[in-house]
Amino acid sequence: MENFFNYISKPVDNEEVDIWFRMNNIIIEKMELYYDIIFSLFRNISDTYLGDDENTRQETKINMSDEDKKNHFEWCWNKLLEEFRKEGLSLNETGEHKDYFFEFFLDLFYNQKDSKIRNSIDVFFTDIFDIKKPFTKSDLDMILTIYKSLDKNIVY
Repeated sequence: MENFFNYISKPVDNEEVDIWFRMNNIIIEKMELYYDIIFSLFRNISDTYLGDDENTRQETKINMSDEDKKNHFEWCWNKLLEEFRKEGLSLNETGEHKDYFFEFFLDLFYNQKDSKIRNSIDVFFTDIFDIKKPFTKSDLDMILTIYKSLDKNIVY
């Protein structure tokens, strides 16, 4: 249990983080780009979502089916791809990167009953990608997963 606690909470020394970044070929500028991609996807989803809101009265709630959630994500994903194409950057339309973000947003946004958690996703990603703050091993593993997934799916 102590190892898990250290994994998610104990900061990694800055020198170790630098070495870890180099070992995994992580480039800071690409991290910033990948954060922009994720943040844009989150904004597309959160700004256009018409589903459940715990602050609305029961008779005005809109309950989205699983199919509606998937269709909404697909629309937001395609909008993201188009936005970045206009900026000269193309992403593969399908792949593990899309699957990862669909599952992430399905769990922590679409199926999340607590709006505080749903609305803190941008803070979560801002924190994960903030290179000026201390990282935990858990943070580094998440960065690596996202970074490698997006890196494989950028079309040059």
